[in-house]
Amino acid sequence: MKQNTWAVIAAYNEGQRIGKVLEKTKGFVDKIVVVDDGSSDNTYEIASRNAVTLQHVVNLGKGAALKTGCDYAAREGASIIVVLDADGQHEPREIPRFISELKDADVVFGYRRLNKKMPAVLRFGNWFINSVCGVLFGISLKDTQSGYRAFRADVYRKIRWSAVDYSMESEMIAKVGNNHLRYREIPIETIYGDRYKGTTVWDGIKIVFSMIWWKIAK
Repeated sequence: MKQNTWAVIAAYNEGQRIGKVLEKTKGFVDKIVVVDDGSSDNTYEIASRNAVTLQHVVNLGKGAALKTGCDYAAREGASIIVVLDADGQHEPREIPRFISELKDADVVFGYRRLNKKMPAVLRFGNWFINSVCGVLFGISLKDTQSGYRAFRADVYRKIRWSAVDYSMESEMIAKVGNNHLRYREIPIETIYGDRYKGTTVWDGIKIVFSMIWWKIAK
């Protein structure tokens, strides 16, 4: 089932949560890579007990941290890479579903079911970004901003992003469309802890402008 599957997790000041996430994840993958993105707490210490842990001296952003981790996994021989969040929002027990869908796809996106726990501003922002993404790149996704994803390592070079922040998720989608890669979506359970953690309104504006630029620069 595992097929040399690696989990890559970007973490920034997640010392209180990362241990539990790693404990739940390790039963579904062969290896875990955590990139401590310049944390000021004990994230690195806790992560290094349960995973290969790389470290950025300063905080560079989610996109930079995930790229560091995925570069490492691809270089070390991973065949499947799963990326998920360090804060417990994503359920590791869903990893086998991602792996199963990769039998007929290059990339699998998780999408969050809309519910009352998702802040209204996030629901609207996601809808708007989803719509723009569909128009620009011809990809119809229910949730372009979900960070729970899996892809085949042999296509990673085609979707490898330049963005250092949250817009890396949209850049990956743009490259899936530009390279005509096979993709699928699966529904995922999402646990909302910190209400305003994650993509902000300003992040959303930057993401939309970035997508337009990626389209022009294609």
